[in-house]
Amino acid sequence: MRNKLILLWMFVCAAAPAWAQVSVRIGLPSIDIGINLRLYPELVPVPGYPVYYAPQMDSNYFFYDGMYWVFQGDDWYASSWYNGPWSLVDQDLVPVFVLRIPVRYYRQSPVYFRGWRPDAPPRWGERWGNDWQQRHQGWDKWNRSMPAARPPLPVYQRNYTGDRYPQLREQQTLQNKNYRYQPHDPLVRQQVQELRKHVTSMPTPIAPMPDQPRQQVRPQERNTGARDLRDNNQRDNQRDNQRDNQRDNPRDKQRASPPQPAQAQQPQPQREQMQEQDKRQQPARVQHTDNPPQRPAAPPEANRAQRPEHQQERDKPNERAKDRGNDKDDDRGSERRK
Repeated sequence: MRNKLILLWMFVCAAAPAWAQVSVRIGLPSIDIGINLRLYPELVPVPGYPVYYAPQMDSNYFFYDGMYWVFQGDDWYASSWYNGPWSLVDQDLVPVFVLRIPVRYYRQSPVYFRGWRPDAPPRWGERWGNDWQQRHQGWDKWNRSMPAARPPLPVYQRNYTGDRYPQLREQQTLQNKNYRYQPHDPLVRQQVQELRKHVTSMPTPIAPMPDQPRQQVRPQERNTGARDLRDNNQRDNQRDNQRDNQRDNPRDKQRASPPQPAQAQQPQPQREQMQEQDKRQQPARVQHTDNPPQRPAAPPEANRAQRPEHQQERDKPNERAKDRGNDKDDDRGSERRK
């Protein structure tokens, strides 16, 4: 009984239609497929197709109707910018002109491409099944005499390379500002609308005001007393260092102090004698300034010796008279005493 149920379940899964197993939706642009471009790639038109390809890249890299397309691992990925992010595209939502690109323009073609005509598109019906072929009948047939117009390349993206490559939200803003082209393919328009809805639903990052630059907030010290003590210690250390430098460097002392006039050095005994003479002469100098000194009278004997002889003879009678007067005064004094 158990084996019968397992066989029945396997039969139901095998009989299920291919479209029931396919998720018909557009993936969000958040997939990394291993393509990391530092510069804008060189894109060359595919002759007779409204498509560009990258001959210098080692991948199946194309541009069609305003978007970039990459075929990798049996899946298609799309992006509005040359280096992603990429979104997975369902097999039923790949534009027909992307599927029509000839085999020769796939720079890294898968193994099952071997044996197919290089000037014809890949045989997607054989690869993806008859159900897909039935849903997309005539996808490889079109009027080749009237090729579709190629869209312009978004060359403004060359200015955003390396670290300047923008994020998803900024990509959409730059795209709306610098690339006015609107896709014509209905499947591409659908993907562009889904991308815009996704970007709109993203949370807006909080950015600083342009007039208020960012400032680094330093944590405040809790113990203000310790901070003051630390500042005082630093000041004391600076003062001590300055003093030590002045002691160690006599040249700095000479530069700091103004030059003084040199004084003649005298021997110690001579200096003391000069100081004593100044002390002795100081009262006399003061007296000289207040009361001019009077010349002392010379003694009579000295004056007499200095005078000439004839003057000395003239003065002898006078002196005798004086002596007599003095004798009389002495006699009068003795009489009074008696």
